[in-house]
Amino acid sequence: MADSLTISGYEAVIGLEVHAQLSTESKIFCGCRVEFGAPPNSLTCPVCLGLPGALPALNKKTVEYALRMILAIDGTVRLRSVFARKNYFYPDLPKGYQISQFDLPIGEGGEIAIPIPGEKRKKVIRLRRIHLEEDAGKSLHPESGEKFTRVDFNRCGVPLIEIVTEPDICSPQEAYAYLIKLKQILQFLGICTADMEKGHLRCDANISIRPIGLSKMGAKTEIKNLNSFKAVEKALAFEIEHQVQVLQSGGIIKQCTMLWDDKHQVAEPMRSKEESHDYRYFPEPDLVNLVVTEEWLNQVKATLPELPEIRAARFVRQYNIPEYDANVLTESRELADYYEKVMQNFGDGKAASNWIMTQLLKVINEEKAELENYHISPVMIAELLNFVQSGKISGKIAKDVFEEMVATSKTAGEIISSRGLTQISDDSLIREVIAKVLAENENNLKKYLSGKKQIFGHFVGQIMKETGGKANPGLVNKILQEKLDELAR
Repeated sequence: MADSLTISGYEAVIGLEVHAQLSTESKIFCGCRVEFGAPPNSLTCPVCLGLPGALPALNKKTVEYALRMILAIDGTVRLRSVFARKNYFYPDLPKGYQISQFDLPIGEGGEIAIPIPGEKRKKVIRLRRIHLEEDAGKSLHPESGEKFTRVDFNRCGVPLIEIVTEPDICSPQEAYAYLIKLKQILQFLGICTADMEKGHLRCDANISIRPIGLSKMGAKTEIKNLNSFKAVEKALAFEIEHQVQVLQSGGIIKQCTMLWDDKHQVAEPMRSKEESHDYRYFPEPDLVNLVVTEEWLNQVKATLPELPEIRAARFVRQYNIPEYDANVLTESRELADYYEKVMQNFGDGKAASNWIMTQLLKVINEEKAELENYHISPVMIAELLNFVQSGKISGKIAKDVFEEMVATSKTAGEIISSRGLTQISDDSLIREVIAKVLAENENNLKKYLSGKKQIFGHFVGQIMKETGGKANPGLVNKILQEKLDELAR
């Protein structure tokens, strides 16, 4: 897409608005429980249904979670912010307005750095604002055999932070990289699971194009209904191409809101795009101004966890692993925690990172399992790696043992003991096997002694076969080489 845009003489200007559902137990303005998948309309009360006389009361934890995010991205916390009513009609918005923040949000500024493929430097995406608001309900549109749209109000009042970027994103690929990084930060902070399948992270994209070198912004469209990061990437690519074609044919881009149809991979107009005055914002009369004291802010600062980039840098220093490994291991907080728990019982950082990245993650991805609750614990992985490091089993046998661990949930020690897999490190026994293999391979021995050194690997293979793969490979190579050098003299 970037190449086609360059040829066309246009560049893309993209801004993203992300709604992140905060992982609190209750809603933002009432005590109703927050739970995904509960029976429709079972988690409601007069407050979140907007019944006459019901008054909102702010959930303190939602404010603390918002503060965590603002501090994590080096934003500015507004010590006095204001809640506002955003007025619009949707069937799933029972009050006829949404409590949000408008001109005085709780957070402004900040930045998120994203990787640039093939380069060591990173690109900084500036953030415009972060504000608190409540979610609306959910309309369930007619399916086969149904006649009516149903409305589930469970989601009404669920706490959100809206994270709005400046128009610093220039391609669908950058948008994807930004969302990955944002998700990582939210998860490390422990304030949002960022599970898009459950609606915990939702993204709207604003896109316009302009001739390269021109500073004036073009007319923008907004794309909604983006239910995955890949959908964001595809929808942006589609709309960029569409806008280029419209302008090249002499047309005009009309500012509107688009819906992304993931099934047909197209974006279609839904309505003309609203401006802020369309919502007729005014201060929420039932809530006082939100005041954050310096003391409260310092308390929240003290609870901030180690963020991904800082933790990755520490992994490199503390465990002596490559930067690439550290970046993979800190892609999620659960994975980083898992690795550190392995290292509490094992001493080789690189061996642990190799095993987790190549063996454990492969199984996790194949099974679509959650690492946090997986039945192979960090202690079990550490035990297996210690058996390899001590020479009790070989790396090859360790892979077989791991397969059985995955299938049975047994520990490495139990499997090794029951199957008699302990590695053979007896010097005299290995010498006997080597003598037997060489005696049975006279022709190959003559070839080796005549200069065909590659046959060494064949001998090793035969020795391992003879011992059922249990001979210590390092010891086999050492003794075999000594024996062959002796015969060559």
